[in-house]
Amino acid sequence: MIYEGKAITVKEIEGGIAQLNFDLKGESVNKFNRLTIEELRSATDALKSQKGVKALVVTSSKDCFIVGADITEFTALFAGPEEELVANNLTANKIFSDIEDLPFPTVTAINGIALGGGFEMCLSTDFRVMSTKAKVGLPEVKLGIFPGFGGTVRLPRLIGADNAIEWICMGKEYRPDDALKFGAVDAVVAPEKLFDAAIALLKQCLDAKIDYKARREEKTTKLKLNAMESMMTFEIAKGFVAAQAGKNYPSPVESIKVMQKHAGMGRDKALEVEAKGFAKMAKTSVSASLVGLFLNDQELKQKAKELEPAAAEVKLAAVLGAGIMGGGVAYQSALKGTPIIMKDINPAGITLGLNEAKKLLVKGVEKKKVTPEKMADILNSITPTLNYGDFKNVDLVVEAVVENPKVKDMVLRECEDHVREDTILTTNTSTISVNLLAKNLKRPENFCGMHFFNPVHMMPLVEVIRGEKSSEKAIATTVAYAKAMGKTPVVVNDCPGFLVNRILFPYFGGFIGLVRDGADFQQVDKIMERFGWPMGPGYLLDVVGMDTAKHAGEVMAEGFPDRMKNEGRTAIDVMFESKRYGQKTDSGFYRYELDRKGKQKKVVDETTYDLLKPVVQGSKEFSEEEIIERMMVPLCIETVRCLEDGIVDAPAEADMGLIFGIGFPPFRGGALRYIDSLGMAEFCKIADKYADLGPLYAPTAGMREMAKAGKKFFG
Repeated sequence: MIYEGKAITVKEIEGGIAQLNFDLKGESVNKFNRLTIEELRSATDALKSQKGVKALVVTSSKDCFIVGADITEFTALFAGPEEELVANNLTANKIFSDIEDLPFPTVTAINGIALGGGFEMCLSTDFRVMSTKAKVGLPEVKLGIFPGFGGTVRLPRLIGADNAIEWICMGKEYRPDDALKFGAVDAVVAPEKLFDAAIALLKQCLDAKIDYKARREEKTTKLKLNAMESMMTFEIAKGFVAAQAGKNYPSPVESIKVMQKHAGMGRDKALEVEAKGFAKMAKTSVSASLVGLFLNDQELKQKAKELEPAAAEVKLAAVLGAGIMGGGVAYQSALKGTPIIMKDINPAGITLGLNEAKKLLVKGVEKKKVTPEKMADILNSITPTLNYGDFKNVDLVVEAVVENPKVKDMVLRECEDHVREDTILTTNTSTISVNLLAKNLKRPENFCGMHFFNPVHMMPLVEVIRGEKSSEKAIATTVAYAKAMGKTPVVVNDCPGFLVNRILFPYFGGFIGLVRDGADFQQVDKIMERFGWPMGPGYLLDVVGMDTAKHAGEVMAEGFPDRMKNEGRTAIDVMFESKRYGQKTDSGFYRYELDRKGKQKKVVDETTYDLLKPVVQGSKEFSEEEIIERMMVPLCIETVRCLEDGIVDAPAEADMGLIFGIGFPPFRGGALRYIDSLGMAEFCKIADKYADLGPLYAPTAGMREMAKAGKKFFG
């Protein structure tokens, strides 16, 4: 044994060939944490001093190769001074450079996922052989940074600057065929042949059939572009990427600037440029938010995993009520491998539901995400019916009929009589109390809410609503089914609007108040879109539907009359009374026309201003700052209230619910992280400016205490 640690071992295997193997003890995956990096330093030193070693193969004993850096260490690491971050990266890079400079040929056998720092490890060896089951990529831009272990230096020199820009700025994972086509790997083989192929490649180097030194020189010298080529490549890319990424996500463009800056340098100087650029991005609020999101997502996954022992297996599901929503649920379930029965009371509903599933599958075929054969299999997994004939075999039912408590109550009680005693019943509702719907059920312990967001196939969130009598089995099974559908489940307790809608309507309340006080709804939309929302509040109301918004608003007003009940008519009332329900009627705050591709296009409608006149009481000009504050303060305070009221257990759940449910700007991290970024004391000071607007703008007593103590929700 040349070296033995807790994450890495090095041994000589045959004919002077050494094997450096990653196998982080106590973990299911390999990752670059402090321990692994320290051991890689020691292992590399041992290889440098070991006599008789003629070649090196790098392997992994786990199903993945290396998933990347340990992101749980990022928060503390990024909190330090910028100079320390630069020094930290250069120290790590010295290790990768020493591997690259070993006096013999090196190859990595990529058996599974190699992302971020894991793929940068692969780039430091002379060659890469990849299993057909592996994936590689540099996804760091998704965390608001870019590769910091030499990825911006080695990859452009290996596959060309234009290709490297695509890899780094898009942050995609690449399958073996694509990786080979780009030249990021040198061979792709079946998993069982991977190790032998890597050894065979090393032997060819040792027999002088392959010049490994020439390959190494390509990666360690300056980029082979003349001044004009360099300018054209990088300047064009900067413009295109800036337009795609937007100003709120600076790291993709910054990575191009860094690659451009070190294009004419040798490896070591180029790595210094990369380290400084990486540190600059790591210190941004965008990176803090996106890293926080990743950690929040891990927390949600861990909570879901903890529920697994109590979950029953869902081999067959059912959805009650076809239509657009039912068809979407059926499509998503079948797509992800759980067969589903789709029941409705009339053939027209069945046709609508099946057509929705077919439409989505046809799009999948057109985009080459689904094969025609797979489409047929998925459609065959959806069984349409007008009766309860096969419901004794159903493990979980999603009720998705109209948003009417009497209708839902009738359908749920009827269904309960046709399923097994252990079948889980769920209701897809956005406003109706789960406890209310449970009252007339024989087995309320087998019942909970399962709130999907529309459109089902696109929206990642599912609220799993726990009623007073919902059993752990009911919650765990529903969470497991949501995960099996490819969704992110958040468990919430019952209250009007649950989590997402309860928080959304104070945001709409801020919008209604601005319109009432004379703000131009189009200006509000533009400012909130610049703030980072995918659409402004007026546009969002058009998408949600004014009829839906009015109904949900009445539920919120009844549940929280002190702060969500409006005095007199509102802009939503005006639209509803005029039957301008939004996109579904082609008019709301805006008009909607079909573009050349047959998609609805938003168009300004000047008549909206005349319609709104009866509910506009002022003509004040609002600054951008005022509009943002009046929109965001109610939303943020209600998020805190949900946490304080125990609707969710943790800040991570609240923030992820907003990001996945209503498109809260990810680069801001969620409402609670947004408060943290301002500081609670500063947030309360902002809220107090609008005290005259009522309880919607009043921080809670708990928030005042946090402000005094200087506490945060995260960290």
